Amino acid sequence: MRLIISFLLFFVLNTAVSQQKNALTEQEYLLLKDKIRLTANANVDSAIVFANQMVKSNNNKHLAFANGALSYLIQLKGNSAKSKEKYQLALKYLDKMPDDRDKKQLRSILYNYNGLSEWKRGNFSGAIESYQQGMKLSVEIGDIIQIVKFKNNIASINVAVGNYRLAIKDLRQLNDFVDKNEGVYTKEQYLNNKSNINISLAGSYEAYYMKDAKSKMLLDSAEYFYKKTVSYSQNFPDNKIVAKLSLGNIYSWQKDYANAEKTYYDIVFLANQNNMPEILCTANYNLGDLHYTTKKYDKALVFFKKSDSIGEHTKTNQIDYLKSNYYQAKIYNILKEPELAYKHSKIYLDNYEKSESKLNDEILEVNYKLGVGDLTNEMVTIQEKYKYDVFLNKALKVFYVVLFVAIVFLLIKNIRDKNKAHKKMNDLIEEFKANLEKKANAPEQEEVQEIEEVFEQEEILLKKENANLSIDEAKENKIVEKLLALESKHEYLNADFTLPYVAKKIKTNTTYLSYVVNKRFGKSFGEYSNELKINYVINEMITNHMYRKYSTQAIAESVGFKNAVSFAKSFRKRTGVSPAQFANNI
Repeated sequence: MRLIISFLLFFVLNTAVSQQKNALTEQEYLLLKDKIRLTANANVDSAIVFANQMVKSNNNKHLAFANGALSYLIQLKGNSAKSKEKYQLALKYLDKMPDDRDKKQLRSILYNYNGLSEWKRGNFSGAIESYQQGMKLSVEIGDIIQIVKFKNNIASINVAVGNYRLAIKDLRQLNDFVDKNEGVYTKEQYLNNKSNINISLAGSYEAYYMKDAKSKMLLDSAEYFYKKTVSYSQNFPDNKIVAKLSLGNIYSWQKDYANAEKTYYDIVFLANQNNMPEILCTANYNLGDLHYTTKKYDKALVFFKKSDSIGEHTKTNQIDYLKSNYYQAKIYNILKEPELAYKHSKIYLDNYEKSESKLNDEILEVNYKLGVGDLTNEMVTIQEKYKYDVFLNKALKVFYVVLFVAIVFLLIKNIRDKNKAHKKMNDLIEEFKANLEKKANAPEQEEVQEIEEVFEQEEILLKKENANLSIDEAKENKIVEKLLALESKHEYLNADFTLPYVAKKIKTNTTYLSYVVNKRFGKSFGEYSNELKINYVINEMITNHMYRKYSTQAIAESVGFKNAVSFAKSFRKRTGVSPAQFANNI
């Protein structure tokens, strides 16, 4: 019995101690919450300590917030895997909370932390998506403080992807909105918001100036808002340091190198003091850039090497890491040290392509998720013009390729046709020359006999094919004899050498004549007549050099064609070339 009582007493005491150890009062929770927020950027390690104190609570709300904050803080240290793990843990604790306003508000806070983490990973589209989801919840519950944070963060993403005008417009509206709702903030919260908005505004103007250096007014606006940031940031060293760093840039652009150098050295000291490696990397790069501009190359190399080393080690500032290698390559080139110049140029080129490709993808994704309705009219116009230009360029490229292929095809076809025509022409010339030699060497009677033998053979073949025709063969042969007699007298050179004229001349009708020509010569009377005329021209061109000098019109008239066009067409059909080309090739 005594043992049982002792056990129960131990259990009660242990439970009480356990609850006392793990329980956080609401006031302790809110105090730790503010400490985490205020130290998150200024001193990450301190913020992690405060978040780990909150993790000891047994309250799901406290655990959800603590793990959400840790997901961002751990990402600032460069550990993406553990950061994502903490975020998922935060969501699990959040799911255990009852569905009420507190849960929605905390979910929107977690979305904000996730957006910040994605931003640090370089995943701008993922950040925008988280901010938009959080904004929707904040609007739903009327959480002005959180709405301001989301709008400010979205504007910062727009600056990162080059949407400067949109960012400036939204931030100016947000600045006025915070002033109108000053009553919802404590004094410290109000100053914190004004500091954040002014530094974002100044950064937007500065980034815009870097794209359009002719607009000095942009630089003046950046300087104004950075100075405003410093005035609002007495209790926020992170914003104060960043603002002063950027003021150093402005002094440098204004060629006030003494003030710029002094400011950068101050930043190096403050960044080391507050454990801010990303800022330290940038400050060293800026000192290197300043000395490079003033042609103090040895000094420039010292600071570029420091920036390069910090960037490579921490992996938190890839832009300045890239640029420091770029300038080291340039300096070593100037100093005639090719191996070192090559080494740093290779580092730059190997990393630049990946970085630029990723950024371009993020820009497209961010603009898509923002929606065309959220962009300025000018941006919409540019986007539409860009799409049209891309389409037009592609269409023109396709057109030029097709045109080129068509021209090449036509050239090849033209060359082939010419070669074919020349071959046909040369074959004709050779054929006619051979016929001329035969005429010169053989008696006319033998030629007539050969023609008659050919026709006799043709008649035998045609007799079998046309057994049912009514015209008798004797009459056919008589018509053919008379036609050959007309040929020998060159009657076909007469312009009146038509079907009716020839039928009347040889005392037959047009039907019989047309039938016989088709049957014996395998062509219509018109084709038969034209071929006789063209063959005569070919023969004359080969044997009579004076005939070659005649105009096409004169040659056409000499063989009974009514115009040069129809003659040239018939001549090309027979020879494959024009009369002039034929004459030139004999």
